Order: sequence, then C-alpha cells, then structure tokens
Amino acid sequence: MSRVLFDNVRLLDPGSGLDRVGRVLVEDGLIAGLDTPSGEAAPEGSVVIDGGGAVLCPGLVDMRVALGEPGYEYRETIAQAAEAASAGGITTICVLPNNKPAIDDPALVRLLRARGDETGRLTIHPYGAVTRGCAGEEMAELGLLQEAGAVAFTDGKRAVADARLMRQAMSYARGFGAMVMQHPEDPSLARGGVATEGELATRLGLPGIPAAAEAILVARDLSLARLTGGALHVGHVSTGETVALIRAAKADGIRVTCDTAPPYFDLNETAIGDFRTYAKLSPPLRPEADRLAICEGLSDGTIDAIGSDHMPCDPDDKRLPFAQALAGGVGMATLLGVTMARVHDASISLMRALELLTIGPARLLGIPAGRLAVGAAADLCLFDPERAWQVVAGQMPGHAQNTPFDGRALEGRVLGTWKHGRRVFG
Repeated sequence: MSRVLFDNVRLLDPGSGLDRVGRVLVEDGLIAGLDTPSGEAAPEGSVVIDGGGAVLCPGLVDMRVALGEPGYEYRETIAQAAEAASAGGITTICVLPNNKPAIDDPALVRLLRARGDETGRLTIHPYGAVTRGCAGEEMAELGLLQEAGAVAFTDGKRAVADARLMRQAMSYARGFGAMVMQHPEDPSLARGGVATEGELATRLGLPGIPAAAEAILVARDLSLARLTGGALHVGHVSTGETVALIRAAKADGIRVTCDTAPPYFDLNETAIGDFRTYAKLSPPLRPEADRLAICEGLSDGTIDAIGSDHMPCDPDDKRLPFAQALAGGVGMATLLGVTMARVHDASISLMRALELLTIGPARLLGIPAGRLAVGAAADLCLFDPERAWQVVAGQMPGHAQNTPFDGRALEGRVLGTWKHGRRVFG
C-alpha cells in the first residue's frame, strides 16, 4: 500500500467550506484521512510532504479546452496538453468537439477518455457535438454520445446559428437531463470581423465585430431555454450586456448557467496593441467597462465557472497579419495565476476563486471531481498564493506558446500536482 501524508498545509475545499491548516493522508490514490490531527505520528511507510503552509486544494477542473489531437497534432498532442495542465494544477479537463474528425461519434468520445487515462496525469471528459461535423446543419446522435461519456453538447467555437435546430437540440437534450453549451456570437454579425467594433478597431484598420453580436445570440437562446425548459450554458461570456441578460434570466427561473475565461476579466482590447496576434481571441477582447462587468459577475455569482479557453496554435498560425491569424490562446498553465490576480485586487475571495475553478464546473457537468473528501480520488493541487512569477512565451510548459499573457507578472504559483495520489508536477 502506498501512503502519502501532506503535512502543514492550508486545506481549502469550496465544496464543503473547509478552510484550516491541517493534514491529508492519501492511500493507494484515494483520500484516506482529511484534516488529521497534526500531533499524531505519520502512519508507517508514509511519504511525508511538508507543504510549508501552502494551500492544498482539489485538482482544478478546466471546463473549456481545445485539444490539437485528433487532427491537429502539430499544434499540440494530448501528452503535451497534459504537461501544460499539470503545471497549472489541473487534473480534469472538458474537451471541445472541434477536432478533425469532430467529436460527433461515440467511438471518438470513448477514445479521448481512454487517451486521457493513458497519460496517467489527466482525466478527459469530452463534449459531444450538437451537430454532425460541428457544421450546424444536422443534429448529431446526442443520446448515443451521452451513453459513451459526453458530459454536455456544444459545437465548440462555432455557434449553433439555426434557431430551429437549437430549439430541437435543447428539447431533445432535456429528455435525458443533458445541457447544451453555446458559443455566444451571432455568426452573421461576426462574419469577417477580427476585433471588437469601436474606436480601437477603426484606428487599427481592423474589421469589427459589434459587441451586440454576443448579447443578441444569448437573448435568442434564453428565449429558447424558456420555451423548451432545457438547460442552456453560455460559454466564455465577455460583455457586460451578456452578464446582465444572464443575471436577469436566472432571477426569472430560466435554466441557464455560464462561464468565462481569464482574458475577459484580466485583459481588455488594448492588449492587441500594434496588431499583437497572441491577443487575437474569440470572442475578441472587449473595452475596460466589459472587463469590469465580468469581474462583477464573478463576484455576485452570475458567472458559475472559469475555464481556461485553452486553444493551442502553431507559430505559423499566429505569424500572419492580424486579420489572417488564427484566433485563440493557450491558458491552462496560467489559469490559476491569472484568476489569483482577482483575489489579490479583492474582486473575489480565495474561496470563491477556487469554487469557480473546482467544484463549480464539476457540479455543472456532473463530474466526480473538485472535492476534498474521504474516499475521493487524490487529485490535488498545492500552490503558494503569494509566490510571484512571470509568463514568458517560449518558456511555457507544453508545446503551444501562444499565450495572450506574455510578459504578465502574476502572484500565485503551483508547487505540485497529484493525480490519483501520484505526483505529476513539481
């Protein structure tokens, strides 16, 4: 029997409200003792890890990740993604279906789950595509995808534009308790645009996307959620108008949840600077007023989770004129550090930050993760909330380096990550 004892750690578990200095005993990959008395001797044969007062929390659950594999392995393989995840304290990821082929077949769902297990450091929960090939034309076999292990349904970085098709998907998914997740951007309004419409885009000569493109599609889908009684999840919200719509819909009893990503509460549109393609994202970065509105949504509970929105790009995808460059940024290795910036500026508490990164997404998707509990898998993250470090593109863990946070100084560093009790980082 393998035993690991974590001593002198600050235990933080948003699922139970636990926040105290204590000890955790891990046996054969499971949590066997939680908050054990510090005066007791370590069980025989234990490997003792002195945390030095650092925070020990559940391994992070990242609910929005794009993988290069299958189909785009030159961008990032599953093994490389697992390396980046472990460095960020992440032990569970939920994967968008925009692969090649798209995740619209039960066999692909099972394959991705197995490939995650093969890494020994990461659990992969795939999303199933809403439509075949994520093409927005014909609904996929949602029931079979769920039976194979799909945790929800989405066309990933593509919006389901057809209202009738979206209504059908939400009605059908409701029948077996599933959630439909939407990329919040009206394609007809966004077509050809690369930055948020406004003074900055005009000055840079970039085709604009009106911020209203997000709110318009969200308003439509909220109406469909009311009509069908289905569960709607809005991914990576980025505007204040969208947050207000979702806040009002929740108060009205509509079954809606949402997440956001670190760029939308830490950066604003000025980060694209002089055509800085690492900061070209989808949705595009917004004005400062929207960033502040996202922070407010995190604080007041309107936003239910934070996902990294990890989108690996090859250097050749980004070394292009801004309008032609691929949109997206990597985010797993920086997920905790950037979220901690909102703790340090008192926008949210440390417990709230960890809730958004662990039990929040786990509850949304029905995933058995994000908890410190006796009998649960010992998926753990040890981090120092005060330790400073700097994000440097080219020196990030994993393969892809297209971080929009290049040069950003952060406080909050992962010291170690454990998957089923085995150390996989640090």
